[in-house]
Amino acid sequence: MTVPFLDLRAAYLELAGAIDAAARSVLARGWYVLGAELEEFERRYAEFVGARHCVGVGCGLDALELSLRAMGVGPGDEVIVPSNTYIATWLAVSLVGARPVPVEPDERTYNIDPGLLKEAVTSRTRVVLPVHLYGQCADMDPILEMCAAHGLPVLEDAAQAHGARYRDVRVGGIGDATAWSFYPTKNLGAMGDAGAVTTNDDALADRLRVLRNYGSRRKYDNEVLGVNSRLDELQAAILAVKLQHLDEWNGRRRHIAGRYLESLSGTGLTLPVVAPWAEPVWHIFVVRTPARDALQQHLRRAGVETLIHYPTPPHRQRAYAWLDLPPGTTTISDAIHREVLSLPIGPHLSDADVDVVIDAVRS
Repeated sequence: MTVPFLDLRAAYLELAGAIDAAARSVLARGWYVLGAELEEFERRYAEFVGARHCVGVGCGLDALELSLRAMGVGPGDEVIVPSNTYIATWLAVSLVGARPVPVEPDERTYNIDPGLLKEAVTSRTRVVLPVHLYGQCADMDPILEMCAAHGLPVLEDAAQAHGARYRDVRVGGIGDATAWSFYPTKNLGAMGDAGAVTTNDDALADRLRVLRNYGSRRKYDNEVLGVNSRLDELQAAILAVKLQHLDEWNGRRRHIAGRYLESLSGTGLTLPVVAPWAEPVWHIFVVRTPARDALQQHLRRAGVETLIHYPTPPHRQRAYAWLDLPPGTTTISDAIHREVLSLPIGPHLSDADVDVVIDAVRS
C-alpha cells in the first residue's frame, strides 16, 4: 500500500530513545508486576483525565468486565449498551452473566441516542454503558440525568477516546467509572494488551484493585473471587512515555480530520458530524456511502488502505444469535454497518499521504 491505514512503527521510531530507556530501567530494576512504574502511570493518567483513581488492568475487555463486577452486576441483570459498537462492550456484560440490552445510535454521531434510553430501562437494569465511539463523545448530560432519575450507575467505554473532551471536560471522570483500552492501535497504545479503569469513587477503585489481583490486597489472603489482570511494569513505563505526547498526537489527528472534512465535502459521502459539545480525538475517521465496497476496492487499487469499523454489529454475530431481538430493533445500526468505511488517520500520516487519500476518494 502507498498509504497504510496506521503506521505503528513510526510511533515507536519517534520516541525510540525514551521508550528504550524506560524499558531498560524496568528490566534493570527487576520488578515486573504491581510496582513503581504502574503506580506512576496510574497517578499520571488519573491526573490527565481528571479522576481521583486509575486502576491498571490487563486489557480493555478486563476493564469493562471488572468494572461491572465491582458495580455488583451479575446473572439475571441487564446492562444497557449501544447497538453500534465493537463486540467487547457486549462481551463484558455477558462475561458477568448479565444480558446486554441494545439501544440505537444517533445517526449523526454514531453514539448511543440518549432519547431512547428511558424505554430500555426495566426492573432488571443495573448499569448504563455508553461508548465514546470513533473518538467522538457520547452526549453524557442527558445520559447522566436519566440514570440519576433511575438510580443507575454509568460505566463509560472510552477505549477509542483518549484525551477527548465533553463540554470542555476530559472523558474519564464524568460517569461513575470509565474503562480504557491501551491496545497498540489506540490513540494511547501500549506494545501489547493493556487497559485501565478511572473513577472518582474510592470504594469502587478499592474493589477493582482487589479483583484484578486474585481477589487479594495482601499476599495469600484472598477476600473475594478475583482474577489475574494487571497492567505490567513494562507496558506502564511505555505508556507513561507516550502519554507525554498524547495531546500533540491528537492535534495531528485533528489536523488530518479537518483536511478530510474540507476536501471531501460535496463528494456525496456522509462525513462525520462534530457535536457542538464535543472535542473528538479522531481515533477513526469514518465516512458512509451505499457504495462502500466499491469505494474500498477503488481506494485499494489507488494504494490506500482502509478498514471497516465494523463489518458485523454485535447483535448480528453468531455469538449473540440467542438474543433473538424483535424485528426493527436495530434498523439504524444495521444500516450504519453496511455503509461505513474508515479512512487512514494517525499522528504519523504525512500531508502528502493525506493528499493521496483525498485525491483517490475524489476520483
